[in-house]
Amino acid sequence: MEEYVRLKDIPGYFGLERGDSVWIASDVKQLLYSCIQHEDDTDLNVLLDAVMDIIGPEGTLLIPTFNWDFCKGRTFDIRKSPSQTGSIGRVALKRDDFMRTAHPIYSFAVWGKGTEELVSMDNRSSFGAHSPFSWCREHDTKNVFIDVECQHSYTFVHYVEEMIGVPYRYLKDFTAGYIDKDGNYSERTYCMHVRDLKADIFVTIYPYEEEFIKAGASRRYEVNGIPMKTISMGRTYDIIADDVRYHKSSKLCTYRLL
Repeated sequence: MEEYVRLKDIPGYFGLERGDSVWIASDVKQLLYSCIQHEDDTDLNVLLDAVMDIIGPEGTLLIPTFNWDFCKGRTFDIRKSPSQTGSIGRVALKRDDFMRTAHPIYSFAVWGKGTEELVSMDNRSSFGAHSPFSWCREHDTKNVFIDVECQHSYTFVHYVEEMIGVPYRYLKDFTAGYIDKDGNYSERTYCMHVRDLKADIFVTIYPYEEEFIKAGASRRYEVNGIPMKTISMGRTYDIIADDVRYHKSSKLCTYRLL
């Protein structure tokens, strides 16, 4: 039986280096259950602190704090609107050393060297050229997945789709209330690259994972029996974009137009 790895030591398996930018996508239910079984820490701040210790202040840590209520016409409060993408995001938003990026749908809690640049972005489009997604491409951010599959969590694919332009998505405006970090209210309009529901289209990135691995852009591993992977986002852009642009293998989307 493999020796149990304590929560504070798990980030040592992520393949991180000093100065890296890191995005963590996670479902921590099994992780925390394992911690309880072994009488380990269950405070996710321990995990965040361990990542920060590895990458140092010259690195950047991004935790998704996405919230889709703005799309339903509900006011977004950058100070109070909760993360709808997992426990780690909710923990990060409670910390004084993290700041939140501005987009009301696809925001991030960020820490480290890139914080000022990221929180100053005023991107209208969720996945546009001047969004945190573009920043992650430029900095070859390492996307760490803890017990989640790419099919549902590799949001970077939507950025590639918008940059290339695909026939099954279009930019849609959403308007609702917005409360900024100083408590000021205004009505704002943002847009998202949404799927065209008139087309019957199945989108999958499962076949890409082997190509990511062959290109040295991804690796899979397990810690305490929990599946994990690390993907270098910048290095996957061309793999995805090439297929989207030329439809060489229809790996990203299979067209079944009605």
